[in-house]
Amino acid sequence: MSAVLTPAATAPAPARVPALKVTPARVLLSEFTKFRSLRSTRWTLLAAVVLMIGLGALFSSVTASQYHTFSWAEKAAFNPVTTSLNGVIFAVVAFGVLGVLVTGGEYSTGMIRSSLTAVPRRLPVLWGKAAVFAGSIFPVSLVASFLSFVLGQALLNSHHLGVPVTAHDALRSVIGAALYLTAAGLIGVALGALLRHTAAGITTFAAVFFVLPLIATLLPASISDHLAPYLPSNAGSVIWGGAAYVPNALAPWTGFALLCGYAAVLIGAGAWRLRRSDA
Repeated sequence: MSAVLTPAATAPAPARVPALKVTPARVLLSEFTKFRSLRSTRWTLLAAVVLMIGLGALFSSVTASQYHTFSWAEKAAFNPVTTSLNGVIFAVVAFGVLGVLVTGGEYSTGMIRSSLTAVPRRLPVLWGKAAVFAGSIFPVSLVASFLSFVLGQALLNSHHLGVPVTAHDALRSVIGAALYLTAAGLIGVALGALLRHTAAGITTFAAVFFVLPLIATLLPASISDHLAPYLPSNAGSVIWGGAAYVPNALAPWTGFALLCGYAAVLIGAGAWRLRRSDA
């Protein structure tokens, strides 16, 4: 007597779905998707660009109209390239805040647990965030830097004070402004990963880039002259000409290398905490 086959017995076995491996490319794609899908990213980038271009134009316009009142020493210290890029001083706040949000924001919302579940080795998540941030911020800040320079020189040229991009150190300053903003933003990424709290990260970033330089100016010259050049903001600003007022300022590329060193140490500290403690 033949056995009766039931529908369950004759149904084909479901096909196995191959497990997707965690690869650097997939981690980068995931982090880029999260980065571009947040409204805070778009608004913060817009604020940074507006601050950089708008305030650079304002500084250039005011300087051009008031140049005839400058003293001989002020005219000797005048730098048309730096004047048009002065918006960097304020744009760095927006880029730093965005950097903190990239990492600290996931800890605040608890999304970091999902990210680390998908990538159990943990560190690729941090490397992916840093790479996506730098790769997105640099081109945006570079375009904003060139626009700031072009608009600023156009305003200065109304009083015959502008210079072309081929002028001495002009191109280095324009590109250096974008490099400075990218490295400073990476410090924000590191602070978010290390402190795991957006408010704490933003406060620390503001203290490092704005409060410490002000405190340094209040110290005796014997201390300030040897301390101020090595502060992150002063060291990094040399590459675009923003630290001309700092005594004993470092050479442009030396200062930028020091800023990158600060970023690398802080990212390393964030990586150490990511490996050693739970999210």
